[in-house]
Amino acid sequence: MASRTTSPCLIFLLALLLPLAAVAVPRRHRFPSLQLAPVNASEPPTTFFEVDRPIQPPRGSVGPCSALLLSDSFGYTYGRPPATAAYVPPECLAAARARGGSLALAVLEWSADCRGRQFDRIFGVWLSGAELLRSCTAEPRPDGILWSVSRDVTRYAALLSEPGEVAVYLGNIVDSTYTGVYHANLTLHLYFHSTTPSPPPLPHADLILPISRSLPLNDGQWFAIQNSADVQSRKLAIPSNTYRAVLEVFVSFHSSDEFWYTNPPNEYIEANNLSSVPGNGAFREVIVKVDDNVVGAVWPFTVIYTGGVNPLLWRPITGIGSFNLPTYDIDITPFLGKLMDGKEHNFGFAVTNALDMWYIDANLHLWLDHKSKKTVGSLISYDATSSANVDSQFSGLDGRFVTSASRHVSATGWVESSHGKVMTTFYQRFSYKNSNVYSKNGSEQVVNQTIDAKSGVSTTNGAVLLSEEVHQVFPLYLFSGTSDEVGDEYSLVSAIKLSINEKRGSGAEQGFSYSSLRNAQSARGSMRVKGNLVTSGSGENHQVYKYVGTDGCYSRDVSSKNYTIVFDHSDDSCLKGSQVKGSRFPSS
Repeated sequence: MASRTTSPCLIFLLALLLPLAAVAVPRRHRFPSLQLAPVNASEPPTTFFEVDRPIQPPRGSVGPCSALLLSDSFGYTYGRPPATAAYVPPECLAAARARGGSLALAVLEWSADCRGRQFDRIFGVWLSGAELLRSCTAEPRPDGILWSVSRDVTRYAALLSEPGEVAVYLGNIVDSTYTGVYHANLTLHLYFHSTTPSPPPLPHADLILPISRSLPLNDGQWFAIQNSADVQSRKLAIPSNTYRAVLEVFVSFHSSDEFWYTNPPNEYIEANNLSSVPGNGAFREVIVKVDDNVVGAVWPFTVIYTGGVNPLLWRPITGIGSFNLPTYDIDITPFLGKLMDGKEHNFGFAVTNALDMWYIDANLHLWLDHKSKKTVGSLISYDATSSANVDSQFSGLDGRFVTSASRHVSATGWVESSHGKVMTTFYQRFSYKNSNVYSKNGSEQVVNQTIDAKSGVSTTNGAVLLSEEVHQVFPLYLFSGTSDEVGDEYSLVSAIKLSINEKRGSGAEQGFSYSSLRNAQSARGSMRVKGNLVTSGSGENHQVYKYVGTDGCYSRDVSSKNYTIVFDHSDDSCLKGSQVKGSRFPSS
């Protein structure tokens, strides 16, 4: 017989693991300090950071030429229009092209500071409706914090060369309790080749069409997916001379689905009368459709935001992907033969098993044939299959739930243009396993999860023109347990291990490239909680980042404890034999 009593940990964890929304009414899962320490003007602000490989200008390039795009303060901004500014291409961009130069690198930099008490907030940056950056703020201290985010935006060269409008939405609430105001600058840094490099790099898209909501809005330009039946879409007409098309998808999850991978099945919730616990199980899939075809899927990396689980874990080293959320590419070139008919077509997004709230939008990158007014094509083959299974065993509040799933998408089609008749094949293969165990009358939860994602694209015209493969594995371990409950006080202990393991390979006329990345975090901490505030606690985080590729190497080993860096070692040299110099496309 299922018990109708609810353990403090289960209420805490599965209400704790509710939201980071663009903004949300403060709830028990966010834990600012019970009493703010007095501001000490002599104490410098703490610098928060996400470990990543530094963006390096290409060898022989000149710059930067920098332009401030927007400067604003985000106080009470929830439910109000985004901050906007007119975008005018920097004069150095046109000047470089007039001299026969070309854009080598474009970097978008967000730098911000905050002081006081505040939740973490999700925010987005758009240019002419196309999203350039999805990020999360850091949670401030009384003496202040600083942080910055840099993203390579070179692939948006077509947008950067045209006038437009920059929009930033950061929904924030400021009152007598939550006092933090985010002061931010958004800057564009450009680097140039004085002449066209040899061999020339693969060209960036000629046109980028946003698949997002249009201004004016009192929100971000993302679509908000509220449940599993919710489908958000936009109609677009594809230019008739398109010969390649790639969807770049932005995804973030919030509120009841911020920690979707910890959610139990609905039968467990109903049997234990847990009305406030988010459910629908622990599997989520972002489905991307063009008209009635599933052209691809996103099985997202489990980003933990800067206030997630135990905020003390992420100070000052933030969670992987929290400052620069990953995007996901889906090549829809095989479908172009069905899309270049001069009519509008529906580009839509849905999330399997979704609860409120998912923010999703996309940019459609298009390559145009400037030597012809119309290209033609045809879809030759297409397949999209999926499966999912849940093994559910529980008694009262203790139980074990094992979820497995798989997905395969493949499409082949040809497009004929001035480049000839080119055949393109795109595929995705996903596998997923999640083990979710409750013990000690629901006071402890252990989640073990692995997402395995492979994708690839090849284009041929008798010979291989382009071949790209990506293999990503996202392992996750999460433990959370409560103890020492006295009235409305209790202790929470948590431990997290998460990582991105990724291999990329590509081959084209311009040459071959390969990279391998292992980015792993291990964090643990404890908190004493009274009501919905932290009275004391500690947190530590250890991260190892290792990148090796044909374009260089980078490693960093860094550890923190209670805001203090314990050690920090980094190196950008390649050990003998570690830099890949293959003359063939490597197998995954």
